[in-house]
Amino acid sequence: MSNGYDLSASQFSPEGRVFQVEYAAKAVERSGTSIGLRGGDGVVLAVEKLVNSPLFENDSGRRIFTVDTNIGMAVAGLTADGYALADIARQEAANHRQQFGSPITVNHMCERISAYMHAYTLFGSARPFGVSITLGGWDEIFGAQLFKIEPSGKSFGYFACASGKGEQQAKTEMEKYKFVDMPLENLVQSAGRIIQLAHNEAKDKGFCFEMGLVGKDTAGLHCINPEPWLSLAVQAGLEALHEEDEDSDD
Repeated sequence: MSNGYDLSASQFSPEGRVFQVEYAAKAVERSGTSIGLRGGDGVVLAVEKLVNSPLFENDSGRRIFTVDTNIGMAVAGLTADGYALADIARQEAANHRQQFGSPITVNHMCERISAYMHAYTLFGSARPFGVSITLGGWDEIFGAQLFKIEPSGKSFGYFACASGKGEQQAKTEMEKYKFVDMPLENLVQSAGRIIQLAHNEAKDKGFCFEMGLVGKDTAGLHCINPEPWLSLAVQAGLEALHEEDEDSDD
């Protein structure tokens, strides 16, 4: 029982819990799965965008964004909060270019967004963002980088991470791979398989597969749903689903 300790994000319960932050994490858990994979020469972001109506257009309600030329963002949770944070990230990137004359690094972008999200857990007049952010990018100096930011503002660097409904299933699949030196093409195929299997495990109805990738093969530019990469990921996902069905029949 919260006993009124969940009325403000700035109030701790006697057990040291901040219920508003925990509720924000629950919003993430109800969302479609999002993943990030970091290989030797690139990063792939992928999301399971749940389709609640056949009347939706495929490109509506995007959950992958380009926040700088070489940085992509995937969100799990409340989509509107994700759009707001994508705008903040773009402002940070633009301010950095204006002030320093160079693109912002993924690590610095992560620090700025983490601090911004954490600030919304400190005041009773605000609520935490109900999203988990996955940031991925690539440049000639630092190579591929991948970070995940939780609703509390806590962030970590990863080779592979997941958020949303299928987080546990996605992590189980990720543990079967070694992503450290994996080329971008294999990362794309792995992303398609992981999202498809995580969706199948949750028994949700329809979904739209979205993907963003950046790396040496894209000349350092973050691309959303590029061909033929998108078709490659979708095909790998369908093959993985077919293999799983055959195993269950046996």
